[in-house]
Amino acid sequence: MGDLAAYLELGFRHIVAVGGADHILFLLALAAIYRPRDWRAALAVITAFTIGHSLTLALAVTGRLAVPSAWVEFLIPVTIVATGIENLVLRERAAAGSTARHRPVFALLFGLVHGAGFAGYLRSLLVDDITLPLLGFNLGVELGQVTVLLAAALAFVALDRLIGRLRSGGITRVAPFQIRLAGVSAAVTLIATVWAWDRLP
Repeated sequence: MGDLAAYLELGFRHIVAVGGADHILFLLALAAIYRPRDWRAALAVITAFTIGHSLTLALAVTGRLAVPSAWVEFLIPVTIVATGIENLVLRERAAAGSTARHRPVFALLFGLVHGAGFAGYLRSLLVDDITLPLLGFNLGVELGQVTVLLAAALAFVALDRLIGRLRSGGITRVAPFQIRLAGVSAAVTLIATVWAWDRLP
């Protein structure tokens, strides 16, 4: 149980620490388009992402899948850029309460990329028996993601309310949600574009 807890902590720290900034940025981009009332759609997307990264993590760590690390490190910010751009394109539909049904598919595919990124870190720590480390690390990653997503949800709700108060004079008809979504999505897209350029293989 001690070893399981140790790997769980490693997985958790891999997400929430500074070194996991690219994964945090992706989670922010993924969650930015949802509000509390969209929890079912958000859950479907998060579940798809979890399935994707868990599958690739298991395959890569067990040696059944080999992906060049340079391409993985490049593709991770590309997934952030794609998600940020999609948010900007769909912001009016999202404000009207319509969420894209294809998002879980994209989340699954992008999860495959992020899982390969997790695997590179975990592989350097492995001993002969990979079952316990793989289970603990993956559980830690999930806990880290839940922590980040809950913090993001609270921050987004607070931002929506703040923006609503600031524009209470009726200067614009754009909903606070759309303003926040556009701001967050543009910011993460810009940062991830710089990362992708720097990591170009």
